[in-house]
Parts: sequence; C-alpha cells; structure tokens
Amino acid sequence: MPVVSTKVSSQWRKAAGITLIGVYEREHYPVDFPNPIEAIKFRLEQKGKDTRALIGVVAGRTRVYEVMRGDRPLSLNMIRKLHSKLNIPAEVLIKATGSDKPRKHRPKSGRPGKSLRKSA
Repeated sequence: MPVVSTKVSSQWRKAAGITLIGVYEREHYPVDFPNPIEAIKFRLEQKGKDTRALIGVVAGRTRVYEVMRGDRPLSLNMIRKLHSKLNIPAEVLIKATGSDKPRKHRPKSGRPGKSLRKSA
C-alpha cells in the first residue's frame, strides 16, 4: 500500500472543502446579474465619467437619456457598442430591465384627447 504524506492529504482536504463550499454557496445563495442600467452607471463611475460620455458613442443625446431613465430598452446595436467600449458583459446588458413604467400609447387618431368618432 502506497504511503501518502500528511501534507498532500491535508492539501487535498482543503481543496475538497473549498469546492464543497463553492457548490453550497452557488446552490443556496445564487448571485443574479445586475440591472443593465445600474451596470452601465457603475462602469461609467469606475472610469470617472458620467452619462454624457455615452452620447455619440452609443446613440444620440435624447436616446441615451431615454435609455438611462428606463423609458426605452437597450437595442442590440447599443448592447454591442456598450460591450465593446465599456467591457460590460453582454449577458448583463441583455437582461430585461423589468421597468415598472407603463409604455405610453398614443390614441389611434394621433391626437391626444380626441375621439375616433365624429361629432354630429
């Protein structure tokens, strides 16, 4: 029977323990991806920049502010640009924001407050 040194066996036990702890934590305390907008703000803060740094890089001024307020979702093109320029993982940016704001719908007439029926 081969003799195993106590140093090797203690290292093996330590590695096995770390592996088991990692499995337990992933199973019982999963870490979800952050909100895409929060991830963008965090990365900009890390770089010492603000939302204005995205203007012209990702989209125009109006579009950037609509996205950052949560009024408009990120487009595929924006996700690609943010991934390449800010090195934010695409998986984080793809996640739906889950905005509670209802989308604004225009009446079919195209004019707010006007009814589709003609007055008699």
